[in-house]
Amino acid sequence: MRWLVTGACGMLGQDTVQTLRGRGEFVAGLGRAGLDITEPAAVASALAEHRPDIVVNCAAYTAVDAAETDEERALLVNGEGPRLLARACAAAHARLIHVSTDYVFSGEDRDVPYGEDEEPAPRTAYGRTKLAGERAVLAELPGASAVVRTAWLYGAHGSNFVRTMLRLEGTRDTVAVVDDQHGQPTWSADVAARIADLGVSGASGVFHATNAGEASWYELAREVFRLAGADPDRVRRTDSRAFVRPAPRPSYSVLGHERWRAAGLAPLRDWRTALHEALPHIRKETT
Repeated sequence: MRWLVTGACGMLGQDTVQTLRGRGEFVAGLGRAGLDITEPAAVASALAEHRPDIVVNCAAYTAVDAAETDEERALLVNGEGPRLLARACAAAHARLIHVSTDYVFSGEDRDVPYGEDEEPAPRTAYGRTKLAGERAVLAELPGASAVVRTAWLYGAHGSNFVRTMLRLEGTRDTVAVVDDQHGQPTWSADVAARIADLGVSGASGVFHATNAGEASWYELAREVFRLAGADPDRVRRTDSRAFVRPAPRPSYSVLGHERWRAAGLAPLRDWRTALHEALPHIRKETT
């Protein structure tokens, strides 16, 4: 099969290209300089040139706080861009795998995982624009598209929480981290592998690609310190009141994984197991 990955310079985009090439697939990876998904002519030209069987859209406006005052631009990238890709895929008879986020849910007054079929209720501009993209893809390309929601991503490329904790472990005596936001730390390489599996399976619909289990940011930070050989007690517990931001963070954004079994695929592994394997790769890129 021939694959086209948009947003290929980002953390997940790089891992997806690397994973697919490692499996012997023919892959064209395009960053924003190579393809602006908000430009209809550019999208049509890219699909005509690369003739993909499957397009993976990792391109996104991900500045969660900035989107609160820049929702129009965020909607263009996160909503209209996926719509243009879906229309182009329909014309080219290609499938589309679109990456989305836990922010489509409110994350409030919740203590059980969100199922794939639950009604979204975003509380932020970022979440609203990502939901618009999901709906556009599923409407424009029914039966030939998949939405992959992920969350709390970390990896060897780009800035992320795990890399930040590794850096702070070496520069600060103690680090204060919130303990009232719960989610699923997720290795981007695991998501990339699952995207590759999903493409081969031909399954469509909404899927949640997060590592299993759950943790707070505080618990994740302590595990990073422990695996790095540092004293976890150097991580101090605080709450969200200490880090007020323009966009509210979900207090509970754990996602359920039932749809994978229906597609004949296992859910992603436990987050601790993934972090243990990921850390040497991240430290190599961080140092």
